Amino acid sequence: MKPKAIVFDAYGTLFDVNSAAEKCKNKIGNKWESFADFWRTTQLEYTWLRSLMKKHKDFWQITEDSLDKSMKVFNIDNKLKNELLNLYKILSPYPEVKKVLKVLKEKEFKLAILSNGTPDLLRELVKSNNLNNLFDDLFSIEKVKIYKPDSKVYDIPIKKYKIRPEEIIFLSSNTWDVSGGGNYGYNSVWVNRNKAHFDNLDYLPKNEIGNLTQLLDIL
Repeated sequence: MKPKAIVFDAYGTLFDVNSAAEKCKNKIGNKWESFADFWRTTQLEYTWLRSLMKKHKDFWQITEDSLDKSMKVFNIDNKLKNELLNLYKILSPYPEVKKVLKVLKEKEFKLAILSNGTPDLLRELVKSNNLNNLFDDLFSIEKVKIYKPDSKVYDIPIKKYKIRPEEIIFLSSNTWDVSGGGNYGYNSVWVNRNKAHFDNLDYLPKNEIGNLTQLLDIL
C-alpha cells in the first residue's frame, strides 16, 4: 500500500542537532561534542519533565534553558550563548536530505514535518536550508502544548489529513519517538545514523535505515 503521507521528525532526523556547537568548536575546544550531546540530552529531558509536570514552555525556551545548564556544566564562556542560540535556528541538514525530499516530491508523496519545534523555528529551519518548497505541512507540538511522545502529538497529521495512522510512514532518529509513533499506529522507520541500539519500549520498527536515501529502497 502506498502511504498517504511521509512524516519526518526534524531534530536529529533531518537536521544535525550538533551542528550549532560544531560551528563553534574552535571557541569551545575539544569538549564541543560532549557539550553538544549534553545540551541535546538536557533539552529532551526538559520536554518530558515539563509534559509530566504540565508546566509547558515552548521548545525555544527549553532550548535556551538547557543551554544555560550545559554551559555551566562545561564551564563555557557565557559570551557564546547568543551565537549558539542563533546557530541553533539554522541547523545544518544531513547531506542526503534535500536530494531525497526532492525525489519524494517528484513522486507526489505528501511530505510533512512533525516536531517539538515551534512553528517559527521550523519555518526558519526549512527556509534557511532552502527546503521550504518541499513540505506540504510543518506540524508543531505547539498545537497541543505537550511534547512527544504524547499521543496528542501523533494525532495532529491524522486530523489534518483525515487518514488512518497506518497510512503514514513516520521517520525519526530518536528511538523513543519511533516507539511513540509506532505504538500510536504509524509505520515507523528508525533512521539509525550512529549504529545505536534500540530501546525496549514495546515497539520494534519493521525498517531501520542508516540514512534517508535508503527510504527510497523501502518505498
